[in-house]
Amino acid sequence: MHAPTLLPSRGPRAPYGTVLAQGARFDRVRHTRGRTVDVDSVEEFDRRLARGTCTMAGWRLRGVDLTGRRAQLETADVTGALFLGCRLDPGLEDRLRARGAIVFPTLPDVPVEVYRSRLYTPQELYDTADYQTSLDARAYAWAGAGVDPDLAAALHDHAVDVALTGWIEGRHLVGVMGGHALRRGQSEYAFAARLGRALGVDQVVTTGGGPGAMEAANLGAYLSREPQEALDAALGVLAAAPSFVPDVGAWVRAAFEVLDAHPHGAETLGIPTWHYGHEPPNPFATRIAKYFRNATREAILLEVCDRGIVFLPGAAGTLQEVFQDACENYYADESAIAPMVLVGREHWTDTVPAWPLLRTLARGRPMEDHVHLVDTVEEAAEVIGARGSRDSRVAPDA
Repeated sequence: MHAPTLLPSRGPRAPYGTVLAQGARFDRVRHTRGRTVDVDSVEEFDRRLARGTCTMAGWRLRGVDLTGRRAQLETADVTGALFLGCRLDPGLEDRLRARGAIVFPTLPDVPVEVYRSRLYTPQELYDTADYQTSLDARAYAWAGAGVDPDLAAALHDHAVDVALTGWIEGRHLVGVMGGHALRRGQSEYAFAARLGRALGVDQVVTTGGGPGAMEAANLGAYLSREPQEALDAALGVLAAAPSFVPDVGAWVRAAFEVLDAHPHGAETLGIPTWHYGHEPPNPFATRIAKYFRNATREAILLEVCDRGIVFLPGAAGTLQEVFQDACENYYADESAIAPMVLVGREHWTDTVPAWPLLRTLARGRPMEDHVHLVDTVEEAAEVIGARGSRDSRVAPDA
């Protein structure tokens, strides 16, 4: 089975959708009323039936433990109900199918919930003290174990799509892209953190969810409601474990030490992938949309950032994201173009000279006034429109 295919969505810069079969577009919001009803817990199942509901047509039940609910399911009209990975009493699965329900079974030996209805949290992915036994590590090991995970991975990634689309509804997202190789304690890391803090005042800072510049931006956004001194202190704590190599555990523990000191940070989002399993997700993304398919994840990461994207100095991966986003803006209606802000004049004109090409590409197009080259946090935040730029004035080193 092929990986989900991204549908084109560059009209207004707006939610995306994925398909598992041609023409099968999935819903973008969680339904609690109307013809389609999402039921994600046994409590909700009980509550709806207690109201006197006798038909379950249009219900979508995902990962609900329905053991002990045989009597209710035998009584209700289940025609048209969809059961995704629900736990059922023995023999009930065939009975439901015979009565008109659609039942997708739980897939064996899969460490992740393939029908999950929510995004991940750092606590869920780092669910054990030893990283090698954590959910994050188990999922990566499963994906590369030589079995055929395509079906489960595709179902999982679709479920994450649905959860992400529901979560971003009503929120404005700004992206920060940059290299994964930055180490805690470096001045460039502190710069990325101050950028995240400036941008996080007004919108949800969204990154690729990995280490380096991505972690720094999520960190700064997470602490954007705290005094500058809190961020400075956090940077000091994290510097004691500068990299996830060679010890992921020490790297993660330092991050959770900061989270424990500041348990009520601002919302941030990470969109990482198990394709790069050697890069653990950073814990400063309060919600994590982690995918198995990197191509799907890359496109979605760029697409959801309606407030624009800031590109910090990086190498091949960041360069790819620059021109992938430029392609979106190049063909977009002017009303749908979002700002592109490249930070670091020397880097983007000399070290990795993307700026001259980007400026030439944009010339005469509606996107021309929406591409920017800056040096400071304050300049980048001003372009994006963040109000929090006043406290961040440090430029990256040449």
